[in-house]
Parts: sequence; structure tokens; C-alpha cells
Amino acid sequence: MPRTREEAILHSEAGRTPADAFDALYVRAGGPLVYQVLLLTGSRRLAFEAVDVAFHRAWEHWPEVAADPDPAGWVRAKAHDYALAPWHRFRPAHQADAATAGDTAWQAFLGLPGHHRRVLMLCEGLGLDITQAAIEMEATAGATRSRLMHARTALSQHLPAPDDPGTPDNWLKDRTTAASTATLPRAHSVRQTSERLTRLQTRLAFALTATLAALIAITCATT
Repeated sequence: MPRTREEAILHSEAGRTPADAFDALYVRAGGPLVYQVLLLTGSRRLAFEAVDVAFHRAWEHWPEVAADPDPAGWVRAKAHDYALAPWHRFRPAHQADAATAGDTAWQAFLGLPGHHRRVLMLCEGLGLDITQAAIEMEATAGATRSRLMHARTALSQHLPAPDDPGTPDNWLKDRTTAASTATLPRAHSVRQTSERLTRLQTRLAFALTATLAALIAITCATT
């Protein structure tokens, strides 16, 4: 019997290549994650971009992801981090789509600070507890609990009374668990693109290092 987490992973993945395991994760988690990010940001384009970036990073760091107790959570954290980065507000193409215009509750949700939307998504939409959400958001449990309380209070003002089915947890859970219709690129194309980007970054790093070394040599020679 496997005795460590690493041995358990090797035991469970016996007969499966890393590519097979990555592809299975991508097929299982990719579509729902696009829909989650769409809810978080209101932007379909940003949702696809964030998930694409997250899975590229997952393949670059696959040994770490494969050893994680929750690989889907690892990818989700990267996608949420990217999607909620503040610099996206300066990209007009990544603003909320017109589809949000007639949805008062969704507009109210998008009006919350990013970390409030995220904690609602994790706790009310996906059912994580405070500790799990705090770890994923890299925050303390106290700060996470406070954010959740303030977010629920702010959102509840735009939803029916607490004893109705429109409370924040039910509203977001219904949205989050809705069937995703996202059409994603094939998993092997994501892996290939990630590998090409990694090779390009490596070549650029070598080129910059060589250029810097040459400049230092020239400077030393001329002084």
C-alpha cells in the first residue's frame, strides 16, 4: 500500500502518462471553470483567456499540480487570480458583456470588490468552507470570514428576503452548478502551446543573458 501522498499519486496514476492525466483534468474542469470566471467577471472573452492561462501554467508545473490534493483547485486558483487582476479594468475588450445588462443580481454581484466576489463564489457557489477558501485566496481565516459576511450583506440587498429562494447562497449555487456550454480547444493543443511558450521563454532568457554578458565584457575591455 502507498504510504506517502507522492506514492499514492504514483499508485493511482499507474499506467497513465502525465499527458493523459492533464487531459482528463482539462476535460473535467475546463468548461465549468470558464463559466465560473464568466460569473466572476461578466466577460466571456476574459473567462476563456483566464482558463487558457491557468491550464498553460498547470502543464508547465505539472509535477506540482499532479502532487496537489486538489489539482482542479490549483487550476481554479490560477484562473481566478488572473481574471481578477486589477489591470484588466484598463482593457475595454475585457469589460462585462451586454448579457449582464438585464440581470440586476448579477450586476450587483459584479459591483462587489473582486475578493468579495471570489469568496462568495468559493463558499456559496462551490461549497468550500472558510479554511479552504482562505488557503486558496492566500488570506487568513478571519479576513476570509469578514469578507464573506460583508459580501453576503451587500448582495442580499439586491435579492429577495432571506427566507426566499433568492438568498445569496442559493442564487450563486444555482448559477455555479448550471451546465457549462463552453467549447474549449482540445487538450493536446493547450499542452503544445504551453510547451512552445516555455521553449520561447527559455530562448529569450538565454539571449538576454548572452547579451548582458557581452555588454559587460565590452565595458570591461573599454575601461
